[in-house]
Amino acid sequence: MVTDAEAKGLQISTSGDSRITKVGKILRKTKIDELPQLFNVLAGQMSFVGPRPEVPKYVNMYNDEQKNVLLVRPGITDEASIVFRNENSILENAEDTEAAYVNEIMPAKLKLNLEYVKKMGFFYNIKIIFKTIFAVLKK
Repeated sequence: MVTDAEAKGLQISTSGDSRITKVGKILRKTKIDELPQLFNVLAGQMSFVGPRPEVPKYVNMYNDEQKNVLLVRPGITDEASIVFRNENSILENAEDTEAAYVNEIMPAKLKLNLEYVKKMGFFYNIKIIFKTIFAVLKK
């Protein structure tokens, strides 16, 4: 993204976001922009599977139950990432991008992430990894 992107717009972006550079569009489309998170996994700050980190602005909107997703290590992929892999397209067509995210997408993602917190374990993580691989290859 361009320098100071958050100061120039929302904390979320759509596929048509003018703050995304030409190179950034390619990196996002190919998911190469996710590779630096592998360093976070190696440093023990993230896991391969777990709820995707959210920006503080939206975390501050979580209710007490939703805050339970913060009890587990964040991950590179999760069920919500698979279900909402076309999130940018959904938001691009919304009349109010932020309202659509906060009122529709975020609660649905949190529901999936809360389900993960209840079910998390080795075999469930393997299932999500395979679903992620198939979703990326399907694109």
